Amino acid sequence: MALALGEGLTLADGKPIRIGIPTALQVQVGRDTIDAAQLAIDEINAAGGVLGRKLEFVAADETETPEAGINAIKKLTNSDKVDVLIGGYTSGVTLAQLPHISAAKTLYLGVGAASPAITAKVKQDYDNYKYIFRINPLNTKWLATFLVDYLVNFIAKEQGFKKIAIVGESAKWVQDLVPVLKSGARDGGIDVSLTELFDVNTSDFSPLFSKVRASGAQYLVVMLSHASSDVFVKQWSDAQVPLPIGGIDVKSQDGDFFSRVGGKALSETTQIGFMRVPLSPVTVPFWDAFVKRFNRKPVYTAGGTYDAIKAYAAAVARAKTTQVDAVIKELEKTNMPATGGQLVFDENHDVKYGQGFVTPMMVQWQQNGERVAATVAEEVAAEAAAAHVERQMKLPA
Repeated sequence: MALALGEGLTLADGKPIRIGIPTALQVQVGRDTIDAAQLAIDEINAAGGVLGRKLEFVAADETETPEAGINAIKKLTNSDKVDVLIGGYTSGVTLAQLPHISAAKTLYLGVGAASPAITAKVKQDYDNYKYIFRINPLNTKWLATFLVDYLVNFIAKEQGFKKIAIVGESAKWVQDLVPVLKSGARDGGIDVSLTELFDVNTSDFSPLFSKVRASGAQYLVVMLSHASSDVFVKQWSDAQVPLPIGGIDVKSQDGDFFSRVGGKALSETTQIGFMRVPLSPVTVPFWDAFVKRFNRKPVYTAGGTYDAIKAYAAAVARAKTTQVDAVIKELEKTNMPATGGQLVFDENHDVKYGQGFVTPMMVQWQQNGERVAATVAEEVAAEAAAAHVERQMKLPA
């Protein structure tokens, strides 16, 4: 069933509501998107569905290239006739997909791409891009704001590292993030001694590490998603680069990352959207259900997908129809507990950041592959600290 079939269409026909999932199926973020979708759908269907209709999904592999991403959207909207699109990973791919999503007049709830340009189109041209929402992750402006706070108030003030190097893959999300990060760090009294972006296919990082050493930096900020974090972290450890590392390392969020790199991620700290701490009433139950069913810890796209399906289902229930404009109006009113905090949208249909909304955390790989929360939202800081009282975060000298 497609949303384009007519404004008079209601839920009364009893046909399943179809969710289209465009994602990068060959990487962990894609696999977790699929599994979290199944988990959310099964929960909703077990409770009777949405106004008497079951939910189902169909996936399309967008890989990490714009051409494949566009083809995935066309398949899902034209051939599979989905009611809503939930997915995404690469910002460049999502940006290329937007005109095709708009032309199909199909809702899109993003759960993977961070570029602010994605949702900026909603305010710039509401009539054509009102279909676009971002559930997850925070956009790069807010990710940078969060990292600046971490660098200034923890790395510089508490750890005493006041000279940093910033390195990352040459991708749209990093290009958006780095200027905000540099400016904020410098305003906070931190010396940014090196900024270097590299090709995502880089396999030898020794020249980069030589530049980092020569810069005199005391702390290495990394921005990795599509590049090989496994290779990067192994080479960082093997080269005995005398700097602790931290930042955004998407593959380091994988539950098996520590074992994959033979323990060489020890002390790496990375931003993460949620862990098994009570960021909201949803967080811990979702985490436990995902681990029990799939025998692995979820990454950020899993939480975003679960939240997206629950938010969409709730909006359809309130609208009493899958008609797109009616559902958009209800989605815009969303105010619900989600895996990363309280889910509320701003005027750009972007997830709101900050206390009372969504706030990420920093986690560190420690001995035996244990991840420890280094920072959490203020309202759960005391509880998380109590849970980890015997394992205080310590960075190497």
